[in-house]
Amino acid sequence: MIRIHLDEHTLERTRLAISPLREVISGVELVHRTRQGRDAGWPYAEWAVHAAEVLRTTPATGPLRVYALLFGVDHGRTTPDVFQPAPPSSRPALADELATLRSTPPEVVAAQCAKHYPEGVPDFLLPYLNDGTRAFGALADAVEVFWERAVAPYWPAMRAVLEEEIVLRARVLAEQGPEAVLGSLSGPASWESPVLSLPKRRESALAGGDRRLLLVPVVLAQGRPSVSTDDPATLMITYQARGAAVLSAKGRKPSRDRLGLLIGAGRAAVLRALTEPATTSGLAAVLGRAPSTVSEQLTGLQEAGLVSRSRADRQVFYRLEPLGVSLLALFQDSVKAEPME
Repeated sequence: MIRIHLDEHTLERTRLAISPLREVISGVELVHRTRQGRDAGWPYAEWAVHAAEVLRTTPATGPLRVYALLFGVDHGRTTPDVFQPAPPSSRPALADELATLRSTPPEVVAAQCAKHYPEGVPDFLLPYLNDGTRAFGALADAVEVFWERAVAPYWPAMRAVLEEEIVLRARVLAEQGPEAVLGSLSGPASWESPVLSLPKRRESALAGGDRRLLLVPVVLAQGRPSVSTDDPATLMITYQARGAAVLSAKGRKPSRDRLGLLIGAGRAAVLRALTEPATTSGLAAVLGRAPSTVSEQLTGLQEAGLVSRSRADRQVFYRLEPLGVSLLALFQDSVKAEPME
């Protein structure tokens, strides 16, 4: 368990961001951790098997093995954060993050390697220490190739659920404060003021220090949070984003759905997907349906008093009403469609 002590100064500077680069890193880690994707489980399996094939058949992705070695199944120690820099803005393009990766300062690489490997840098990291410009350039090129072949086809749907995640968390941050955000993170992270605990193999403790706290939701995290501590200005924590169901276009089909027989299969699926407030476009991405279809189903559910709508910034969010919660509870013995995570 890693226990992170967050003082008020750090909490006051809590921010949220999306990171395409972190999606790639988490995806590569997922593939190697799950026997080349075969044990990834729903909703990751379909994507992971395809991503494993990309890694296996595309020589240009070879440099990505550094992430498997750093964060894979044998990972049991702290590692340099130069390989996963904090995103330069709240919604960067992949090109922006790769520019940061390519321009990693040699002195930063040397300092982090000395910190994390006082006994000596492992051989697979020597190219980054001895010829960082070439090594990080090749790594950035490999990320770009993997992105185009394994992530980009899914990115519009992933981006939609990540945007909703940011809007929802930002609203909680503005209305209830950073502690409410930390207390509601998806996955196994736990918050007990002033300590955020993340499950890890080793026991350790660290302080936020005079840094900002950056929270990064990741669709491909597979429920595994991470923390990056080397940046003197930013403490970055990644966590599981809601809506990972967008990775599986097929989903799971219920064999018996009494709720669907009562109100219609489409409305039942939408009702079950509203485990968290969501927009029409977000639900459409998760369920793999046209926004117009989901909008029509939401209108029917709203007229029946099962859901309600409210506005946050420029977006309209739908959420379950008590009657909708009761209806779901009444039919909880039906085989459920997969919810947004």
